[in-house]
Amino acid sequence: MQTFARFSTSKRNFLDKPKNRRAWLFAALLLPIFILLTCTSAPSHYHSFRRLQQSFRAPENGMCKYGTVYVYDLPPIFNKKLLDNCHDLDPWNSLCKALSNNGFGPKATGLGGIIPKELASSWYWTHIFAGEVIVHTRISNYKCRTSDPDSATAFYIPFYAGLATAKYFYGNFSARERDSPCESLLEWVTNQPSWKRSKGSDHFIMLGRMSWDFRRNTDEKWGSSFLLMHPMTQMLKLSIERSPWDRSDISVPYPTGFHPKSKVVLDNWLKFVRTRNRSKLFTYVGGKRKKIKSDFRVLLLDQCLKEPDSCKAVDCTETPCSEGSPAVLESFLDSNFCLQPRGDAHTRKSTFDCMLAGSIPVFFWKRSIYGQYEWFLRDDPERFSVFIHENQVRNGTSIKKILEGYGVEEIQMMRERITNLIPRIVYAMDGDDGENTMKDAFDIAIEGVVRRLKEQKLSQQ
Repeated sequence: MQTFARFSTSKRNFLDKPKNRRAWLFAALLLPIFILLTCTSAPSHYHSFRRLQQSFRAPENGMCKYGTVYVYDLPPIFNKKLLDNCHDLDPWNSLCKALSNNGFGPKATGLGGIIPKELASSWYWTHIFAGEVIVHTRISNYKCRTSDPDSATAFYIPFYAGLATAKYFYGNFSARERDSPCESLLEWVTNQPSWKRSKGSDHFIMLGRMSWDFRRNTDEKWGSSFLLMHPMTQMLKLSIERSPWDRSDISVPYPTGFHPKSKVVLDNWLKFVRTRNRSKLFTYVGGKRKKIKSDFRVLLLDQCLKEPDSCKAVDCTETPCSEGSPAVLESFLDSNFCLQPRGDAHTRKSTFDCMLAGSIPVFFWKRSIYGQYEWFLRDDPERFSVFIHENQVRNGTSIKKILEGYGVEEIQMMRERITNLIPRIVYAMDGDDGENTMKDAFDIAIEGVVRRLKEQKLSQQ
């Protein structure tokens, strides 16, 4: 009390002097201006999470056992502007239609008579490289998203690297031009307070293209060197095909065309593929690449065409498979096995289209499945797929004879294992109420990232 009395007395004495009263009044007038300047000069990183607090609810206690995810509000040039300029993303075709509907693509058509009408409404012609947009769409409403960066376990960077760089992969573009979008992103994100605290060790990104497209060495003319840039070595990378030699690469399923809005729809699809009558032993969906000498795909197509009673062929040089085709889905649904050679990379979107239809994939390169998608395909590949070395086929081995060696019960068991894996490889769509209770590929991927980052942090303490 004595201290307070002395303070009050000294304050009165200070204000009794006219000169001091004027100084005090001047300071009081300047204070609001100082506050305004301080707020307007704050980093954009902090402005963004103030806005986000108004757009979604905080996670409920106990809902997020591994922690929460903070989503950066990037400058639009790194994501939204790319979609706004979708006509310019591909040198030959507009991607506007393919990337519409939050990345899920246009509604699928022509499926009548192939699948039940009530299931057709969950099918879309989803682009092979739309994963960046789909993940950003889903994480925007993620149950474990936080608006507070100081409480986050993981930080997601919603940069559409595949869309930003792909147009530079073709034509006479320099290495600098191919790297420019990625370098600009890293310049922005490495200046954020959350990055500076951890040097990116708790950050992750989704890449809609194969890891190899971002690992260009100086003497190569294809791709970007994004993943070789120093800041990228600090964070986790989700991509549709990982590098076997980089532990920070995590492969996630290629997006298929089936996006259920509820567990009921998913269960109906599982029942449909389980009970589907299959008239063919195997199928091959793919195109010939005439510019490639001894193209392996030609061998597969030739073997299939020679066995019309056992094999159903879809030649993608005649059928527009990549744009979405009812013929492709019907082919997989009608066959017990589907042939899966490597494409431009070792993995293929077709593998997941095949499994979604309850068909058993047949691989010819180990790297097409081994060491890939381990978070999603829990069983050993031998339990749900067949491996035939490419050299056997090149030496004249009959694929039909090998597949005929599998008995009815063994085929049924393998198909059942694949059907049980379907919920783990699809990307669901939010329901009409903005929620979806099923656990899908997105949930497995993000929960796995957050769990790994949390364990990583605990091990360093």
